[in-house]
Amino acid sequence: MTTFRFKMIEEAVKRSAVQVKAPAERTSDYYGVNVFNREKMAKYLPKEIYNAVQRSVEQGVPLDRKMADGVAAAMKDWAMEMGATHYTHLFQPLTGSTAEKHDNFIELTHDGVIEKFSGKLLIQQEPDASSFPSGGIRSTFEARGYSAWDVTSPAFIMDDTLCIPTIFISYTGEALDYKTPLLKSETAINKAATAVCQYFDDNVKKITINLGWEQEYFLIDKSLYDARPDLLLTGRTLIGHESAKNQQLDDHYFGSIPTRVQAYMKDLEFECLKLGIPLKTRHNEVAPNQFEIAPIFETANLANDHNQLLMMIMKKTARRHNFRMLLHEKPFKGINGSGKHCNWSMQTNTGINLLSPADNPMENLQFITFLVNVLCAVQEHDALLKASIISATNTHRLGGHEAPPAILSAFLGSQLSGILDKIESLPLEQALEVHDKSGFTMQGVGFIPELMRDNTDRNRTSPFAFTGNRFEFRAVGSSANCAQSMTVLNSIVAEQLVKFKSQVDALIAVGKPKLEAIYTVVKECVKQCKAIRFDGNGYSNEWKREAKVRGLDCETSVPLILDNYVSEKSVRMFESTNVFTRKELESRTEVYMEIYTKKVQIEGRVLGNLAFNHIIPAASKYQDILLGKLTKFTQLFSAEQVKGLAKYDMAMVEKISKHITAIHESVDAMTEARKVANEILDEREKALSYQNNVFPYFDVIRYHVDELEDCIDDQVWPMPKYRELLFIR
Repeated sequence: MTTFRFKMIEEAVKRSAVQVKAPAERTSDYYGVNVFNREKMAKYLPKEIYNAVQRSVEQGVPLDRKMADGVAAAMKDWAMEMGATHYTHLFQPLTGSTAEKHDNFIELTHDGVIEKFSGKLLIQQEPDASSFPSGGIRSTFEARGYSAWDVTSPAFIMDDTLCIPTIFISYTGEALDYKTPLLKSETAINKAATAVCQYFDDNVKKITINLGWEQEYFLIDKSLYDARPDLLLTGRTLIGHESAKNQQLDDHYFGSIPTRVQAYMKDLEFECLKLGIPLKTRHNEVAPNQFEIAPIFETANLANDHNQLLMMIMKKTARRHNFRMLLHEKPFKGINGSGKHCNWSMQTNTGINLLSPADNPMENLQFITFLVNVLCAVQEHDALLKASIISATNTHRLGGHEAPPAILSAFLGSQLSGILDKIESLPLEQALEVHDKSGFTMQGVGFIPELMRDNTDRNRTSPFAFTGNRFEFRAVGSSANCAQSMTVLNSIVAEQLVKFKSQVDALIAVGKPKLEAIYTVVKECVKQCKAIRFDGNGYSNEWKREAKVRGLDCETSVPLILDNYVSEKSVRMFESTNVFTRKELESRTEVYMEIYTKKVQIEGRVLGNLAFNHIIPAASKYQDILLGKLTKFTQLFSAEQVKGLAKYDMAMVEKISKHITAIHESVDAMTEARKVANEILDEREKALSYQNNVFPYFDVIRYHVDELEDCIDDQVWPMPKYRELLFIR
């Protein structure tokens, strides 16, 4: 009789690529067609209102509520012409996904209904705040919270709904989302970086943070996914023996894209380009059935909105193609997990990338100034930066030999490291005479030489690597909201730049020339950031030992890492930059602790269910087959002959019994540990209990289950195996 597993495999094998109809126009003709962008605003808005909106976007000037009525009316007219019937505020609560509540444009009149959309509804709405994580800021009986229009992120149409990007705050004004603190951090770094830039160029009036994410993901056939309760409920395989072939031949990376996946990617790109998401790159990643997609860089807030939107579209599109898309950071044991590399840079309104080496001495001094300030910020707050990317899911990936280690370090490459070493050791007078070994003369105020872009190899083991004109934060998890880590990075750099300017100004105030004052403080920064600079192998045990000696944070416990959000140092930094209050930090840390606990709790329940309802029955069934065979042997042969002829069957029966017993004992013990943890009221202590007393059973149970998979008849095993999940495309 064909088992459920083999039925699902048969379905998966028979699938062919879904036909995707490409748009008739060129990409440039339909790009952003579903977005209420500047072009649409210029067409639908009166000139006065259009100019007011642009001032609000570019200068941060609040939009007059009277103007909002005009914007809302124009949005509604455009959206209805595009076939929209509903509108929604789209926000990013601390659940980790987006949230939306759709309302129809219609309103009742004496004569029936009319379509209407007011400025009041555009600017502010009131979703039920009690149903979203708040860490105690809002109680169930205090449900009021507000979503408010983010004018810097354009509205768009998805399906039949006008979607308006918004922030989400409590009735008392605390941030309940990821977007609000990101916007605040951008304000903080804009102010701090602009002030430093004006040492070099008075024309700099604004700094913009740019972000380019690289999104990794897995695609699994729908039928195989549906036959795996662990994938369905947790996003990762809690059990599963390694396939004989996985990624060891490196034959999937940058290989020919499978036909079904190519169709999916095309469909996904068409949808995203219509929504103004500038997708640029697609390719196979290292692990089987793992892929990557990446856009052209954008301003950080918009890039983050686009990434959130992309993840929604990826899931919907996958269903059309009979796939399920996995964003879990480590869905399969023994092969690469998925990250979301966040490429971060700063740009002036005059068009200068502050992290890009230049062709003249003054701009190179500016480049080095911002480079070392970023490094100082990362070293000062390495534990907090790690907290911004840690989670129950990403902890499985960090530290593996395919992902950055759980120790923050920054890679610069040999040339830049050499230049910083010279700056550290030489006074200004000698620095003016030094020649760089690459052949570039340090002259004039250019004690910084002409620098080459991409002049060194890349270091894939570095969590925070300089890659020519930006820093690549490689430790961010694939399912994460980019805003969480970008908010922390922006904030710590803003704090450091304020400190830097204060020190330079103090030297200028006592008579030091401006350039000499800048150089003096830059030298101190170079000395201060030495510990965070590391160009070697981040996977090595030697680095772990050295990092501890350097004083870097080497903690691996998720709850203990999350504590860094509420350390006095972090609270001072966030309050000084006006990004978070202490109350917001305490509440959000409690939310993160609770999410960690719930994810481990769900995995424990699923694992117990798999063991008792799937694995042990299958193992017992196969054991019964072997026992039936042994019974027949005893009927035909003497006891002495049975010992020789059936010794392997007897050993297998004993082996299965030992593993079944071990699974029973471990699941029972895990369940008891979970019950004890559930009685703890304090979220931090509960999270620690789950990590220390519940989670350790996962690997024990998995070991025995995977041993059973390796020895039980393939026809009896109940769920799709790794070879099927990873190689049926």
